[in-house]
Amino acid sequence: MTLLLDSPAAPDTLIAAASARGATKVYGSGDTEVLALDNVDVDFAAGQFTAIMGPSGSGKSTLMHCMAGLDRLSGGSATVGDVDIANASEKQLTLLRRNQLGFIFQAFNLVPTLSAIENITLPMDLAGTKPDQAWVDNVVETVGLAHRLNHRPGELSGGQQQRVAVARALASRPKIIFADEPTGNLDSTTGSEILAFMRHAVRDLGQTIVMVTHDPVAASYSDRVVFLADGRITDQLFEPTPDSVLDHMRRLSN
Repeated sequence: MTLLLDSPAAPDTLIAAASARGATKVYGSGDTEVLALDNVDVDFAAGQFTAIMGPSGSGKSTLMHCMAGLDRLSGGSATVGDVDIANASEKQLTLLRRNQLGFIFQAFNLVPTLSAIENITLPMDLAGTKPDQAWVDNVVETVGLAHRLNHRPGELSGGQQQRVAVARALASRPKIIFADEPTGNLDSTTGSEILAFMRHAVRDLGQTIVMVTHDPVAASYSDRVVFLADGRITDQLFEPTPDSVLDHMRRLSN
């Protein structure tokens, strides 16, 4: 299945923040060869929250990693904005990840010796760019961290650490944020709070988010769910609910 923004199922006014055409990824060779992505065509719309779902081994994390320039495609193309990720040099990929992308991972990936605010501004510090203080203040206030900014990660709860990670991803106003199971290590209440903020970032702050998840409830916070199986896109769902996502997942496993 091809999921492009000019397809009948897609709203007419959407613009792609990232796209893949014929995206193919092969791991290993010979008897150990694994086709992780099989000729995938997909667009991820600007200003939308897209979830990627599928059974274990379906290729969902591989697709996101290749779109984010964290892994190389074996064939086809992937673009973020006007950057051709598939053919970019390592230097170009480094600049892309530093200047245009945000990342949220299950493991938080905070620097333990830095305070919360230092972790939030770290990508901009490394890039040598000055933070938009009003924007950073807005992000910090929205994620509820204003009273914890001088605390180091070890002094924060898991939910607070993930809030720092989300704020760090948003602080530089990237073109797109890639999130890999961002609530996987959190309890359901804290996870719901993080997802609600990500939803708010898209709806009210204009952010673009692509999230890999296995959780139908997490996926229900998105605008659209893209389903993968055996390295291929099989379906998509707009305005998902936990029940509608679960129904699609059951059909994938049958």
